[in-house]
Amino acid sequence: MIAEVSRSAGVRPERPLSIATIASQQAITASPISAATVALLGLLTPAGIHLHQILLICIPSTLLGSLLGALSVMWKGPGLKDDPIYQERLAKGLIAPTTSKVALSGAALNRARGSVAVFLLAAVLVVVLGLFPSMRPRYSISSSAGESVEQLDMAPAIMILMLAAAGINMLLFKASPAETVKGSIMNAGMVALISIAGLGWLGSSFFEGNRQSIVTSISGVVQQHPWVFAIGLFILSILLASQAATVVTLMPVAVALGLGAPVMIATFPAVNGYFFLPTYATLLAAISFDQTGTTRIGKYILNHSFMLPGMVATISSVVIGFVLAKVVL
Repeated sequence: MIAEVSRSAGVRPERPLSIATIASQQAITASPISAATVALLGLLTPAGIHLHQILLICIPSTLLGSLLGALSVMWKGPGLKDDPIYQERLAKGLIAPTTSKVALSGAALNRARGSVAVFLLAAVLVVVLGLFPSMRPRYSISSSAGESVEQLDMAPAIMILMLAAAGINMLLFKASPAETVKGSIMNAGMVALISIAGLGWLGSSFFEGNRQSIVTSISGVVQQHPWVFAIGLFILSILLASQAATVVTLMPVAVALGLGAPVMIATFPAVNGYFFLPTYATLLAAISFDQTGTTRIGKYILNHSFMLPGMVATISSVVIGFVLAKVVL
C-alpha cells in the first residue's frame, strides 16, 4: 500500500517505506502483546515493575524516535522524476501500472470489521490487565505444604486473551485456520518461536556456564556507563534477528549486574538492531514492493535504504527512554 500510494502521488517510495519498516520494528518494543515485551516483563516483575510502567516509557520513546527517523529521510534522495534508476526502469517497461483498490461490501465487509474489533478489544484487555493487576484471576494450588493462592501472571494472561481472540475470529468471522497456517505471519511467528526457544536455551546455558567470567569482565564498564549495555543489545539483535531472543539472552545479564529496571527499560528499544544487515524478511519485502527501485541495498551493503532511519530511530528511542525512565521510575 505504501509503495503504491507514494508512487501514485509522485513521492519517492524509499522515504516512507524505509521509515515504515523501521517503525514496525520499534513498535514491537512498545507493544503490550509482543513476545519481547512479555519476556522483559517476566524479568522485571520480581522487581515490582508492571506493564504500564514499561509502556509509559517505551511508547513515547519509540514514537518520538520513529518521528525523528521519519524526519531524517523526509528529503532523502532525488524525487521520482529526477531519479535515474526509476527513469531507466520506466523506459524499459519494468514498472507495472498501479493496482486498483479492492472494495469490500456486504458480509465480507462485516466480517472484516468484526475480526478487527475482536483483535482491538483483546489488545485493550491486555493493557487493562497490565494496568490493573487486581483484575487478573486467582487460583489455588495444593501441595504437600498446604494450599496456596496465586494470581495469573501477565505473560500467560496475554497468551490466553490472544488465543481466545483468534478462536472467536475463526468461529464467528470465518477466519480460515488453513490460510492462517500458510500465511507469512504464521511462518514468521513459528521461526521466531523456534529462535526464541533455541537461542534462549543456548544463551542461558552459555551465560550460566560462564556467569562469573562474563559478569566480572563487563560489570565495571556497564555499571559506570549503563548506556554501554544498549550497544550490547544492539549488536546481539543483529546476530539473532529477534527482539525477544535478544531480551531472553542478554537481559538476564543486566539483572545479574544489578543495572536496575530504569536502565533495562530505557535500553529496551536497542533490541531493534536487526535492520543493520539488510537480510531480514520485512526489509527484503519492502525492497521487492518498491517497483521504482528507489528502496534498495547499496553498493557497499551497509549503505542501504534503512540504515539512516534505523540508526536515528534506535539511538533517539534509547536516549529519550533514559530521560523518561528518570521521570516514571
